[in-house]
Amino acid sequence: MSQPEITVLYFAAASTATGLTEQSVTLPALQYPLSSLSSFLASLHPDVGLDKILQSSQWSVNAEMVDNVEEVTLMGGEEVAIICPVSGG
Repeated sequence: MSQPEITVLYFAAASTATGLTEQSVTLPALQYPLSSLSSFLASLHPDVGLDKILQSSQWSVNAEMVDNVEEVTLMGGEEVAIICPVSGG
């Protein structure tokens, strides 16, 4: 059985850091907690500051904003967006 895959959408600072706007990511487990996705994505993109960006970012799964990442389990097929805080200047 193949590992589940999700599509990650990068916006703003996350896109700048990774150089990507979209990425297919194979999840390391069949049921993967959204709360673990930050560290997993940061490990795929080391040394670009993505971990810091993700600490202050919000998530949306299939275009629905996530209030509590602890309650969401990814099963594959989801579209996960990283919504970075917009900094004013």
